[in-house]
Amino acid sequence: MQNAALAASGRSIKYEAIDVTIEEFENTLRDFVSKGGAGNVTIPHKQHAFQCMDACTEEANKCGAVNTFWRDDYGRMCGHNTDVTGFASMMKEFLGEVPSNARVAVLGSGGAASAVLAAIAEWPGATATVHGRDLARASATRMRHSVVVKAASMRDPLIGEADIVVNATPVGMASEEYPVEIDRLAPNAIVVDLVYAPGETAWVRDARARGHRAIDGLSMLLNQGVASFECWFGEEPDKSVMKEALLKAAGRA
Repeated sequence: MQNAALAASGRSIKYEAIDVTIEEFENTLRDFVSKGGAGNVTIPHKQHAFQCMDACTEEANKCGAVNTFWRDDYGRMCGHNTDVTGFASMMKEFLGEVPSNARVAVLGSGGAASAVLAAIAEWPGATATVHGRDLARASATRMRHSVVVKAASMRDPLIGEADIVVNATPVGMASEEYPVEIDRLAPNAIVVDLVYAPGETAWVRDARARGHRAIDGLSMLLNQGVASFECWFGEEPDKSVMKEALLKAAGRA
C-alpha cells in the first residue's frame, strides 16, 4: 500500500517491515529516525512508542499511543496516531453518516482501543464501555477517555446492550476465534472488527450471516495509511493506488 503510494508520487524510497523486540525498540527507533527515517508502529509497540517520542500530536496524547513517527525540522522524533482518523473515516464511509447517541462496547484496552475511543468521543451523544481481560488496564483506559462510562470484563452483559461492538484485540488475527460470542450481541448491533484477514475474519463473516451489519479493519488500515503519508510528506497520496494495492495484498482484488 505505502510502496504503491511512494511509487505514484515519484519517490524511490521503500516502505519495509522491521521486526523489533521490546528491549531493542527505543534504540532501533531513535537510530532509524536520526538517519531521516519515518514510519509506522504496530502491536505490541504503540504505547511504548508514545513514551519514546520527543513531541506528540493531540491525537497521540489523547490515546497514549503512537502509530506514526517522523523527524521534524528541529530534529525531534514526533509521534501521531492516525488510527483515530482511520477509524473515524471507516465508520463514516460504512454508516453513511456520523452516528448520534451511540452506545459502543470496545473490546480491548490497548492502543487500538484508545484510538477508537478518541474517535467516538467526537460523535454526538456517544458513550462507551471498555471490556478487557485485565480489568486494571481497562480501568486505566477509562480514566484516559471521558466518553467511557464503565470499565468491565469481557463477560459483562453490557456488551449485549451496545449499538456498536468493536473488537480492538488481536483475537481472530491468526485463527477463527471470536473475541465474544455472537449470540451475546444485541440483534441489531453493528459489528466492527479492527482485525483484517483474507476473506474477512470469522467473527465478521458469521455475524453478517446472522443478520448483523459487519465490517473488518481493512478500510481503517487504508485510511490511517493515507493519513500517515500526509504526516511524512505534507501532501495527500494517491488513495486509489493504495486501495488497489491493499485489496490485492488482502486477496480481495
